[in-house]
Amino acid sequence: MGDIKQPKHNMESNTEINKEGRYIYCIIRHTGPIEFDSVGVGTRGDGVYAINYKDICAVVSNSPVIQYEARRVNMMAHQKVLEDVMKQFSVLPVRFSTISESNDESKILKILEKDYVKFSDLLERMDGKKELGLKAMAIEEPIFKYILDKYANIRMLKEKLSKIPPDKAHYQLVKIGEMVEDALRNENLLFHDIILNALSPLAEEVKTNDKYGERMIMNAAFLIKNEKEIEFDKVIKELDIKYGNLILFKYVGTLPPYNFVNLVINTKEN
Repeated sequence: MGDIKQPKHNMESNTEINKEGRYIYCIIRHTGPIEFDSVGVGTRGDGVYAINYKDICAVVSNSPVIQYEARRVNMMAHQKVLEDVMKQFSVLPVRFSTISESNDESKILKILEKDYVKFSDLLERMDGKKELGLKAMAIEEPIFKYILDKYANIRMLKEKLSKIPPDKAHYQLVKIGEMVEDALRNENLLFHDIILNALSPLAEEVKTNDKYGERMIMNAAFLIKNEKEIEFDKVIKELDIKYGNLILFKYVGTLPPYNFVNLVINTKEN
């Protein structure tokens, strides 16, 4: 008989699987204990609650001391907790899979005590604000037609090439492709500035993130006051009415302020 093979542990298992800790989701302004309806990250169905120090709290759930994989199910569970907490509080989101390596509440209290001033200042800065996200993407066929209509030199060269056999127009075809790419980059920058100039006055802060693909015009996050959200929505709708035939707008809100605060807590130092 062959050797009996032991089952492999998944990535969310380790030698300390039985060691208990506290998974930390965010920091909020609140005095006293509080529980939330969410279910914590993992498969155990741990409840979500807050540990209080002075007038701030860490929102946590019990958890084995493991490194959770950044899989959709785990990321969505983490996100769901933040969304539920945000129904009542402004939040300082903590990095995914931050776990205090002790089941002792005093460990969390030491973290809150040590960084109380930093947390309190950040909470004051985030109070009454939310993050809204916007991606803008040029729609392929309309934007290329727009370029041909706008750029006479490209249009005329394309018309000229239509009368030449393709095997005799290779160089010119490459050239026109380069001209279209340059025009698209130029138009993307122009539209980016139009969108940003319309929305920036309504935001407290703006974070522009990396774009991907040649047709992406904008990938940005806006930190706005809660009372500005209706006006912000209105401007987005106006932009869509004006440019929606050329640009696809993907507007997301309300989000935890990941782009403006993302706490990295070293639980091993406390």
